[in-house]
Amino acid sequence: MGKEGIRYAAKVDLNTDPAKQPQLHNRWHPDIPSAGTIKNHETVKIECVDWTGGQIGNNDSADDILNVDLTRIHYLSGPFDIETAEPGDVLVVDIQDVQPFEEHPWGFTGIFAKENGGGFLDEIYPKPAKAIWDFEGIYCSSRHIPGVKFAGLIHPGILGCAPSAEVLKTWNDREGQLISECSHMGRDVALPPQPQNVHAGSGEGDIKEKVGKEGARTVPGRPEHGGNCDIKNLSRGSKVYLPVHVKGAKFSVGDLHFSQGDGEISFCGAIEMAGVITINFSVMKGGMKHLAMKSPIYIPGPVEPQFGPGRYIYFEGFSVDGNGKQYYLDTTVAYRETCLRIIEYLRRYGYDDYQIYLLLSCAPVQGHVAGIVDIPNSCTTIGLPIDIFNFDIRPEAPAEKRELGTCAFASS
Repeated sequence: MGKEGIRYAAKVDLNTDPAKQPQLHNRWHPDIPSAGTIKNHETVKIECVDWTGGQIGNNDSADDILNVDLTRIHYLSGPFDIETAEPGDVLVVDIQDVQPFEEHPWGFTGIFAKENGGGFLDEIYPKPAKAIWDFEGIYCSSRHIPGVKFAGLIHPGILGCAPSAEVLKTWNDREGQLISECSHMGRDVALPPQPQNVHAGSGEGDIKEKVGKEGARTVPGRPEHGGNCDIKNLSRGSKVYLPVHVKGAKFSVGDLHFSQGDGEISFCGAIEMAGVITINFSVMKGGMKHLAMKSPIYIPGPVEPQFGPGRYIYFEGFSVDGNGKQYYLDTTVAYRETCLRIIEYLRRYGYDDYQIYLLLSCAPVQGHVAGIVDIPNSCTTIGLPIDIFNFDIRPEAPAEKRELGTCAFASS
């Protein structure tokens, strides 16, 4: 480390358009120029903007959620060349720390309109909505969801190495086929390359044009490299093992979260924030073959909010929807029904449905697949921590209705 402390591999300016910052980019493509080089076994700090690049404000209106431009997301810091990394290696990403900026101690959770990506429950709750969360040390609270306070399990939503040209073609081919096959559904099922508002880092001219035509969108995670996986336990002390497909790995990171529940059930469901992540990088030579790796692996760190035995209420859901229709081992239907059971339960205390939907997305709930073999029903569960509330929500306690305000809504 030396006397100077840990080196910054990239810094960002929250007051400058991210599309004008060459150390950021918003597509996956092997030709995006490197934003710098990191030594094997080096620890560096990397600053990140929030995933929208500052489109969402600290206010009491969700008009910014309604009008967000999703061709401009996610702005990732990188890509960084890691010395000695070659195709077939594995990049070991050791997350040392993640923190919000001291001068920017707040984040947001949003519910997008269905046409803007929606969320897990968008057909039931279609209105754009937002909650602002204030950070106080390790804790967060919101004026839009009063009565709740909890410690954040801070983590990056996106970690990944650049695809090779061959891997990129695989992504575009299979997602293009899905789009074609599902054209009857009347909604986006995947996002094809989009030249509008493409940002290729320092790449201009022909490079930027090529990235716009071919670059993969950053919205989904993908098995070949990880990407936008939104895994809440990739927090401080975690190690992530990423496949390397191009020389130097071309690693990128972004979409920092102060907290998130399992599933991030709203499309903007974590507590999204700008901040700085500290990472140690090392290269495992020939790691993809050695690990028989087809997708990333991770080891969670030792940091997690602790709630004692009996301090969760677990809700169950099955492959039977709200209309009584039976599905065959459908865990998606089961998890949706589990979410709805919690919304019905917390509604009794005075929260409206949108407040609860936002809370389920970002609070440290524990989601599990309990059973996927007992035909015809999958069973999923969600554990809701009792102690994040400043009143008693145990089943045996009286369900007293309170005045609990409202989240922010769009004006139209």
